[in-house]
Amino acid sequence: MSPAARLASINERIARAARPARRSPADITLIAVSKTHPAEAITPLLAAGQRDFGENRVQEAQAKWPALREAWPDARLHLIGQLQSNKAAEAVALADAIHAVDRPSLVAALAKAMDAQGRRPACFVQVNIGAEPQKGGCAIDDLPALLAEARAADLPLAGLMCLPPAGVEAAPYFALLAKLARDNGLAGLSMGMSDDFETAVMLGATHVRVGSALFGARA
Repeated sequence: MSPAARLASINERIARAARPARRSPADITLIAVSKTHPAEAITPLLAAGQRDFGENRVQEAQAKWPALREAWPDARLHLIGQLQSNKAAEAVALADAIHAVDRPSLVAALAKAMDAQGRRPACFVQVNIGAEPQKGGCAIDDLPALLAEARAADLPLAGLMCLPPAGVEAAPYFALLAKLARDNGLAGLSMGMSDDFETAVMLGATHVRVGSALFGARA
């Protein structure tokens, strides 16, 4: 299947999942997760009309995206991986959205970088929705305090993000993230990947992060 055909298939599946939830597919942003894939794999998707892409690491994004953006200036870059505070300035310079804000030190570093650069990428606070020690994300109990710090620092809060535990039904975790967002007055929900994005759409995802279903297995 060609990249354009894979993209069309994913968009159709998003639209199909949105229908029973009475949602418009236009309200759901597909993020093509291009981490570890070279520019040559990204270009066909850009040519087919895809505009939102996700990278895990600042260094990898810096290597690929300046040239891609020269050709497609309307492409939007989402940083979806764990972000070190010492990379905050580079992240702010590069990204249109940052999906893994998860601790006060990163809030402070991002706020300082945004003030210095005059750029304000959208920020999603990552919640450790399954309370997994090996995963990043803010503990559920700590979320109100972290959101208060982010608001006090004037970060442009777009919503919440999560990665449910692997190998179990994702729906309860997506439903919990949606409730946390509602309780805290946030509209955005960055949730759902190649294996479960349709479930995420039915439960309110505004951003789904799809990699292998678009690009094939990573090397």
